[in-house]
Amino acid sequence: MNASLLMYAASFLVLGWGIAHLFPTKSVVRAFGDISTDNKRIVTMEWITEGVALIFIGVVVAITTSLDRTSLLAKAVYLTTIVTLNVLSVVSLFTGFRNSFIPFKLCPVIFTGSSILIAVGGMLN
Repeated sequence: MNASLLMYAASFLVLGWGIAHLFPTKSVVRAFGDISTDNKRIVTMEWITEGVALIFIGVVVAITTSLDRTSLLAKAVYLTTIVTLNVLSVVSLFTGFRNSFIPFKLCPVIFTGSSILIAVGGMLN
């Protein structure tokens, strides 16, 4: 299997999931029911922040792969990304995964799966 293909697959998976976070923000906030305006702003901010962070991660992995996936800097980017995605996965397991809303249950699967793709791609020459 082509290492770059694995890296691009992971980056597009994370990028796509980040974009998918941005569209339902209003409905997610509405689902919290009657909460204060400050709490609505906080939920909105956090939802958008996770989406933007995921988009950033996906773009950085794709750009790094397109420039030189074998450099020392690329390996540092990939390692940092793997750690970040797995931290997000653990947080999701203890928070959103325990929710009945199915897309929340997908987060740890997508984060861990993407980190595995990056790790395997990093081991291939």
